[in-house]
Order: sequence, then structure tokens, then C-alpha cells
Amino acid sequence: MSAALAPVKLLLVDDQPENLVALEALVRGEGREVFCATSGEEALSLLLDHEFSLAILDVQMPGMSGFELAEAMRSTERTRRIPIILVSAAGRESNYAFRGYETGAVDFMHKPLDPHTVRSKVNVFVELSRQRAALQQAHGELERAVRMRDDFMSMVSHELRTPLNTLFLQAQLRRKALERGQVDAQSLGKIVERDERQIRSMIRLIDDMLDVSRLRTGRLAIVPQPCDLRALVARVVDSFGEQAAASGSRVTLEAAAAPVTVACDEFRIEQVLSNLLTNAFRYGGGQPIEVRLTQQDGLAVLAVTDRGMGIGPEDQQRIFEQFERAEGADQAPGLGLGLFIARQIVQAHGGRIEVRSQLGQGSTFTVFLPLAAGDAATAGPG
Repeated sequence: MSAALAPVKLLLVDDQPENLVALEALVRGEGREVFCATSGEEALSLLLDHEFSLAILDVQMPGMSGFELAEAMRSTERTRRIPIILVSAAGRESNYAFRGYETGAVDFMHKPLDPHTVRSKVNVFVELSRQRAALQQAHGELERAVRMRDDFMSMVSHELRTPLNTLFLQAQLRRKALERGQVDAQSLGKIVERDERQIRSMIRLIDDMLDVSRLRTGRLAIVPQPCDLRALVARVVDSFGEQAAASGSRVTLEAAAAPVTVACDEFRIEQVLSNLLTNAFRYGGGQPIEVRLTQQDGLAVLAVTDRGMGIGPEDQQRIFEQFERAEGADQAPGLGLGLFIARQIVQAHGGRIEVRSQLGQGSTFTVFLPLAAGDAATAGPG
């Protein structure tokens, strides 16, 4: 989403305060910020502190005249591109307009000023300034999108190249072992297990990329059915047994004895919990991981807690965006998509996901899902 554009700043310079009051009343408007100066020196001070979209300068001022101020503005890189309108009470026969254009002014107005003319001219420059600011903002967003794309492609290349290189090397080793007749059933079984892990890792990366594409186009299918969340959670936690053993982390599950019924797409909620557990293993430092399922205020509450590196307050919202990770997590595998996908899935179920964390003290990710109608009516604190 584009950020709101900053107010357009206008500079009015006239040595007569009553003229400034009248001119300010004419140019004031929504989305505009008007600054007034009664001398060229005061105007130069304001020009150092602000970026103006238009300057209206009175020509006949004591000390520094409007012409001299315009020339000073044109001689400085910071102010040379500010449009200048010069104003004078002198008669048209004095040729002030020609001199004004020579100093770089874009327009010249004679006093007494016509209110309609002033408003029309100022409106044109204000609109041009807004369009320029919008183009600059769009250009900045485009550059950020290009950087994100390049970073994404780099991450994808790295994350896929690692398991592919491993598979390739293992294939070469198997070929040599076969040529020497050194492959037996036990060693072949271990090789196949390693291959399967690498292939599952690549499939997971590809699935994440496909899910992001589906989310962007609104094509991520959610098919809710009545589901016992307690049984689903137990099944997913059990499937992580091998990963828990490999990482040295012990996973405990605490859940109510009675079924916890929600209307959900089982595959997608399994995906959410798998993403949370995967992160807990990656960043948990081999410490115990706790999974807890309760009911509260018509909601199923599923929490995954680790005791790892933790997440700083400044990162706790950012990590739910695409390709984002917490500080210090750059060396971990993955594309930074898991939490983004998890949040989108949970929101599609009418729920929400939250994080509580402190650096060095671990993290708790909590998913809240509406209970099925019958359970919601009887659910209390769990």
C-alpha cells in the first residue's frame, strides 16, 4: 500500500505583513503548508530547513529584493528547481516581468492581485508537485519491488542449489559404489532416506512459492470441514519426531482431553502448524519445544513455544511479511515465506496469529481459530 503523500509546502515572501495575510488566505488549502517571510534573509533561512514546491516573492522589498532572492535561489542546487512567481505593484511599463523571467521566475503577477488568477496559478503548481511526488514514490516502490525480486531469486537459487548439489554428489558416490559392488541393502536404505529428505526440502520450497503466487491472485483454495484440532495437532507433532531427534529438541504436547472442533481446511492448518514447528526447530537452539492447545472465549488457542534466540520488538510485525526474517536469522535455510503464508491461511479461516518474544528468551507463536458453532457455545477458559 502506498504511503500518504507529504503536504505541499508553499513559501510567501513580502515585507508588508498585511499582504502576506491576504495572500496566505488565497493559497491556503487542504494538503498544503504555508510559510511566510517578511524579508529575503528570512526566506533563505526557511529554504534551508524546508523543501518548497512553490515560492511567491514580492519584487520591491528593502534589503534583498525579490529579484535578488530569485537569483540566490537559482544559484543553489537545493533551491534551483523551486518554481518562482514574482509579484510587483509597479506598472507594467517598468518591464519588471522581463527581468523576472531573466532571474528564472516561471510567472509574474501585478498588484492588485486577482484572487481567481492567484488560486488558479497556485493550484497548477500544487498539482504538478503532487504528481511529481507520486511518481517519485511509485519509482521508489518499483525499485524496492525489483530489489525484492532479485533477493528472492538469489534466495531461491541458493536454497535449491544446496540440496541439488548434495543429491548430485550422492548420485556420483552411488555410481562409484555400484561399479565396485559396494552397495548393500542397509547402506542403500540410508542413502534413500537422505535423498528423500533433500527432495522433501525442495518440494517444500516450491510449494511455498506456489502458495505465495496463489495468495497474490486470490486462488489459494480453503475448503473448511469439521475437524478435531486436537487429533490434527497430535498427528503433526508426531510427524516431526525424526526432526526432533536430529535437532536434539524435545517436543511436548499439552492438549485438552475432549475434542476441539473447528471448521477448517485440515491440509492448510497442518501447513500452519508445520511452519511454526519448523521455525521452532530452526531457531530454538536445540532447546525443548512446547505445543499447547486450549479453548477460550469461543476460540481454539494453539501455541508453539521455543526457548531459542527470540525476536526483537522491532521485528515482530515485519517477520509476517514476504521474504522477511528476524535479525540474526539470515543464515538459516528457507525463503522467509512460512510466517507470511501461515498468517494468510489463519486469516482466511477467520482467525489470527500473534507472537510474544524477547531476545535470548525464545518465542511463542499463538494461533486463534473460531470453534465450531456447538463447541463455541460451551467453551470456557482452557
